Amino acid sequence: MAGSLLHSFATSFSSCSSSSSSRLLLSHSPPSLFFTRFRGAAAVAVPGVRFSRVLASSSSSSSSRSPLCYRRGQRRHMAHSIARATLGLTQPNAVDVPKIAFAAKEIDAVEWKGDLLAVGVTEKDMAKDESSKFDNSLLKKLDSQLGGLLSEASSEEDFTGKAGQSMVLRLPGMSSKRIGLIGLGQSSSTTFAFRGFGEAFAAAAKSTQANSAAVTLATTSSISNESKLSTASAIASGTVLGLYEDTRYKSEGKKPVLKSVDFIGLGSGAEIEKKLKYAEDVSTAVIFGKELVNSPANVLTPVVLAEEASKIASTYSDVFTATILDAEKCEELKMGSYLGVAAASANPPRFIHLCYKPSSGPVKTKLALVGKGLTFDSGGYNIKTGAGCSIELMKFDMGGSAAVLGAAKAIGQVKPPGVEVHFIVAACENMISGTGMRPGDVVTASNGKTIEVNNTDAEGRLTLADALVYACNQGVDKIIDLATLTGACVVALGPSIAGVFTPSDDLAKEVSTAAEASGEKFWRMPLEESYWESMKSGVADMVNTGGRQGGSITAALFLKQFVDEKVQWMHIDMAGPVWNDKKRAATGFGIGTLVEWVLLNSSS
Repeated sequence: MAGSLLHSFATSFSSCSSSSSSRLLLSHSPPSLFFTRFRGAAAVAVPGVRFSRVLASSSSSSSSRSPLCYRRGQRRHMAHSIARATLGLTQPNAVDVPKIAFAAKEIDAVEWKGDLLAVGVTEKDMAKDESSKFDNSLLKKLDSQLGGLLSEASSEEDFTGKAGQSMVLRLPGMSSKRIGLIGLGQSSSTTFAFRGFGEAFAAAAKSTQANSAAVTLATTSSISNESKLSTASAIASGTVLGLYEDTRYKSEGKKPVLKSVDFIGLGSGAEIEKKLKYAEDVSTAVIFGKELVNSPANVLTPVVLAEEASKIASTYSDVFTATILDAEKCEELKMGSYLGVAAASANPPRFIHLCYKPSSGPVKTKLALVGKGLTFDSGGYNIKTGAGCSIELMKFDMGGSAAVLGAAKAIGQVKPPGVEVHFIVAACENMISGTGMRPGDVVTASNGKTIEVNNTDAEGRLTLADALVYACNQGVDKIIDLATLTGACVVALGPSIAGVFTPSDDLAKEVSTAAEASGEKFWRMPLEESYWESMKSGVADMVNTGGRQGGSITAALFLKQFVDEKVQWMHIDMAGPVWNDKKRAATGFGIGTLVEWVLLNSSS
């Protein structure tokens, strides 16, 4: 990310395009370090996947050389090291995603039998009459079954139905072993609120070691049938995400015991069952995205990230293909901006392109999702230093790529018709070495524009520049890029809201609709063209970062230089919501909204 979250407001991104020329040098002679080449490359065939994979040379002539060097003519150049054992010998343990049997039933909640019955209540539902009895019909019925103990306990516990409140009781007289009341606040009308209810319900299920559970709402009469579907979906998503704990890097972990959840009073039949299956598919993809961001940089290198992307294409080979480009191929495509960032690292870059095409029917819309893929960001020569620089968290600088690949996983399961989607990531590390990009260097992007690097910690936009050019060259109609780009956006919007930048009102409306369905928070920001003045260079077409003022805006304006004017484009700065400081873990932000957006553009 451009500087620390508190200290620097620069941003980064890159784009990529193909060219008829097989080689471009950034300087007239000798060859530029920003077009680092590998010793040998060969195509490796995998079902649904096209690779350029680095291979170690086995010839005796190369065995005496340093493994980091190779010869080009009479010169010796630094090259990326071949795959080696993971630093620290760390390998993640296998952790299963919670598998829950969801079912929708129209039965009397009082008669339900199982371990835990959870009731979502608003503050209005908790109103009582003069004799301290509930006014709400369901709560009144439950309380009567329990001999008045529910109303008595709620008063003693000062439970009023506020959002975040919960109360679980084990009382005689019920078919269920325990009953829980979970607060929804003053009203319960948003996806965000119901997903939070699902997470609170999951916490209650874990604390009580419930194997079977049911959820219902104290008031359902005022909810439309369509809203009941989205409500059930949001609660199911919150339940799956609330149950999951990423213990892959811990020596011991606990497995959730919850196996089944019944939804009572929210409808029944094929339509709601389909909606619950969709919620499970998207939640699984969100967990996948969380795991990518949570993985330390010594485990999740650019090569490993590319392998994870390739697994998606192999798993859903009926609708996906994958192209993985190494540095040599990226050099042929003139991606000098992206390769400049990658030049310092011993871990080689990988340019990832997954393409989703429905197995049948015509395609009416072509979309591209582009994610920033810095698997670690040291800041380069403008190294991150000092309190608040967050360098220890810079594994999350690939949060944009996690959102894109998580969305790809979900789309592979949902398989929407009528839409083609390109998932693009320019993966690399931003490190420091003698081969690295220096402040003051000029790099050339794949659309021919030159960039003076006045801050190596504004690297993400450099990688996104080439990725955006590449996306436009796929002939897409619309592009959304996502990146943990600037600390400036975090200062402006805080830790839970992503900034949205787009010149297209229509695209802004589409994403707003998708965000309402997913329950994620976005806020549209201005693209103030007059701010571009601070991005002008004396020696190149532009610099890669302006001043501290309006840092997230100038970052978005930088990315705009690499998007075809005919393409609708949006930039999402997710530096804030990518990470939950309280839980010290990734959030999986963006995946749900991206999937909803793709569905909006499909024929479904």
